[in-house]
Amino acid sequence: MPDDAFEPGPPHPATGPPTLPPAPATARLRVVVADDNPVVRAGLGVLLSGRADIQVVAEAADGREAYEKTLHHRPDVVLLDVRMPGVDGISALPHLVGIAPVLMLTYSRESEIVHEALRLGAGGYLVHGEFTADQLVQAVRDTRNGRANFTATAADALLAHMRHGTALNHAAPPLPDGLGAALTAAPVRPPVHELSRQREHSESLSQLQPLVGQSSVSGGSVSPPNRQQYGLSSREVEVMELIASGMSNQQIAATCFISEKTVKNHINRIFTKLHSTSRSEAIARWLGTAPRDPGRHP
Repeated sequence: MPDDAFEPGPPHPATGPPTLPPAPATARLRVVVADDNPVVRAGLGVLLSGRADIQVVAEAADGREAYEKTLHHRPDVVLLDVRMPGVDGISALPHLVGIAPVLMLTYSRESEIVHEALRLGAGGYLVHGEFTADQLVQAVRDTRNGRANFTATAADALLAHMRHGTALNHAAPPLPDGLGAALTAAPVRPPVHELSRQREHSESLSQLQPLVGQSSVSGGSVSPPNRQQYGLSSREVEVMELIASGMSNQQIAATCFISEKTVKNHINRIFTKLHSTSRSEAIARWLGTAPRDPGRHP
């Protein structure tokens, strides 16, 4: 064989495209579903969790449970019904929008309800029967990204209010069926981890208020009431502060996210500890304005 003849060497290992590391998994869009109908909740859970990029992390049967689940799970979107027992969707809405975007998903199509939901911060409004499964899924994705979605009825209701000059920042007509009643005069409840700090602050301020008020009338200095002598628990102190602010049992229940029956139980124990038989007497003792009765303990 000639010296310059080609002689094949050992075969080279097969080479292909370089191996790339697997792409990181995209975080799924996390949803809380709030509806009092278990069939609706189950259907939405199957529909949404069947999409690769969406996960239903919790379900709720009323507004109070929706708030608790939303506070715990911190979802990307909350799907919220309007008419639910206990705390309805309209009452719960202002508590929820500070935690996560909310998309109303409901059978309620009244113009006043649509208007109030948007005024309170809802990111969209879908009426059952007016959208397809794919449209719902896209609406959930849009809500997470700050894009609003409305079905025909909700859009018409919004347009009607605009044509009649009713801007969203003005008061809407009364809501039907007493919806949103639990919201009246009730402040938005802060997240749980802030409650103890705010309660301590509010207690220190409330102790100063009787002193300031009485000093302005009598011209002298009056010691603030010693509330520790009553032995109220932290929850009873919170309820008593709300009583003193003029709230009804329903408003206190909505603010504290407890039932009205639980509020009444707290009030009965408070009245016993304050040696009071009425709201006005309990408030007077709590604020230190009740006349001293020598035959009674303070």
